[in-house]
Amino acid sequence: MERPLNLPHRAPLAVVVLGPTASGKTALSLAIAHRFRGEIVNCDSVALYREFEIGTAKPTAAERAQAPHHLLDVVDPASYFTAGEYARQARQILHEIAGRGHLPIVTGGTGLYLRALLEGLFPGPQRSEVLRERLRARVEAHGPGHLHRILRRLDGSAAGRIHANDVPKVIRAIEVCLAARRPITDLWQEGREPLQGFRILRLGLNPEREALYARINQRAAKMFDEGLVAETGRLREKYGEQIRPLVSLGYRQALQFLRREINREQALEAAQQAHRNYAKRQLTWFRREPDVRWLAGFGDDPGIQAETISVITQHRFPET
Repeated sequence: MERPLNLPHRAPLAVVVLGPTASGKTALSLAIAHRFRGEIVNCDSVALYREFEIGTAKPTAAERAQAPHHLLDVVDPASYFTAGEYARQARQILHEIAGRGHLPIVTGGTGLYLRALLEGLFPGPQRSEVLRERLRARVEAHGPGHLHRILRRLDGSAAGRIHANDVPKVIRAIEVCLAARRPITDLWQEGREPLQGFRILRLGLNPEREALYARINQRAAKMFDEGLVAETGRLREKYGEQIRPLVSLGYRQALQFLRREINREQALEAAQQAHRNYAKRQLTWFRREPDVRWLAGFGDDPGIQAETISVITQHRFPET
């Protein structure tokens, strides 16, 4: 293990491990943490929630014991946690980690949360509960696709970024468009406050597509075998079906099975397909990130880990 060196004339380094679902971000982050005395900061929006275990692929207890982890299991399932709140808490944690002389490692696949952390969010209009209730009523009456079509008319670019089933984000986007009388994508480009005080090294995992899809299929099947349906049933009974994390991948399909809308085999196939589609969207999003050092493989591959260690060493200890 190597103690990081924060030179007085250089800002401390923060490493970002990004990539599609099932690409091995956890394994690579742990390898980095072990080599450089790092601390891992979760950047997966569903892993923030307590009691959501099987469908989130959170680090296991054994993995968490290998390095300090932050922003896992910190939100009540019935609460709503915004990208802005994530950015506020994560930025504070990054500074605390650097203050200890350790390496911050931001790990996860939620592109909006990562953008909020690194680039900041626009200062949007205040929430309108009256409007939100009207929009929720439309979802109840006509389904989430109805709202997504409204957003498409108001801001086609935003509709392309936000999935129709992510009702809270669709509602917020419509709310901002109507309140500001401008497309939300215009506002996204204004008034941002980027993260200060760090040099950012973005590392992107980009394994071969067919191999990635095979892992995605295997992981989804493992989730169902390990009790995803039972976990979903417990969460539904305890909190109701309207809590936000139950619309996430895997849980959504398990919920459809519990409602008897589809059988188990169909639920698994739908979950696998949804995860593969999500991986495509993640790669599209992350390819818009600036200055990503792409790694052509999985994060648990020894060769990829060795390449990563070499890249970080060059950035942490540059020739002066």
